[in-house]
Parts: sequence; structure tokens; C-alpha cells
Amino acid sequence: MRAMWNGAVIAESDDTVVVEGNHYFPPEAVRADLVRESTLTSVCSWKGQASYYDVVVDGEVNADAAWHYDDPRPRAEHVRGRVAFWRGVTVS
Repeated sequence: MRAMWNGAVIAESDDTVVVEGNHYFPPEAVRADLVRESTLTSVCSWKGQASYYDVVVDGEVNADAAWHYDDPRPRAEHVRGRVAFWRGVTVS
């Protein structure tokens, strides 16, 4: 699987976990130079608190376009530390 935005490959891996139609990439598959911490957080009723990354490619920012669960609830342990994308990031 490959996550792309603005012509750049943000993440690529054969080891993704699919939850609710979203591919969660292992952290080492995500290009650290194309993401930066966001201040946004949200809460999922069964996964717990999500933290977000902005995706930044060639100076353009896709705010809060990736999320991850650093301390998920027990039912979502399989996504711990993994990163998923939305907001125009193409995953295929």
C-alpha cells in the first residue's frame, strides 16, 4: 500500500492494518520528513484518543491529514503507533 499527496509518497508498506476502511501504516513506513505533529486530538469511542500529523509537501500543508493512536484502548491495540491518512491523501 502507498499513501500519496501532492505527488509525494508519504508512506509505503505491505504491512498495513485495515480498520473501518482505513489502512494503518507502521510508523517506520512513514516519511518523517513529510509529517509534523499537529495540536489536534480526537476521541474514538472504541479506539481511544487520536493524535494528528500535518502532511507537508513542497511547502504545502495538509493540516491534520494523518492520525495515530499512541495509547489505544485494549480492543484497538493492533493499531498502536500506526498511522492512517485522510483529507485528500490517496491510499492505494
